Formats: sequence, C-alpha cells, structure tokens
Amino acid sequence: MSRVDEITQKKALCGNTRSFSMNHSRRTFGLNLQTVQVKSGNKIKSIRVSARTLKTLKKQRKIAK
Repeated sequence: MSRVDEITQKKALCGNTRSFSMNHSRRTFGLNLQTVQVKSGNKIKSIRVSARTLKTLKKQRKIAK
C-alpha cells in the first residue's frame, strides 16, 4: 500500500538536504500518516490520513469512537 492520504490524495514531496558547506543530496519529505476509523453513514471504515486531515476530521466530528 502506498503512503498516500486516502481523503486528500496528498503524497510525499521531493527536495534537497543542504549541509553547512552547501553540499546537497536528494531526499523525500514523507507524510505523517495516521490510521483512523471514520464514520460514513452507518458504516465505520478504517483509513490512513495525514495529521492535518485528522485535525479537520476531529473538528467536523467524523471520527468513530
């Protein structure tokens, strides 16, 4: 399973890591994925979402308890 937010479809970004001497090498900025159970009508589904999306779901009270 790929490391993608299942609601917003966000995925890892690419960039450089820079040392003090300005050397660079490629790196990836991964997502902070969390597994949560979400209410969808009468069903409860387990999905993987980013921490940012999780905060929004909590605000909208969509998280199953």
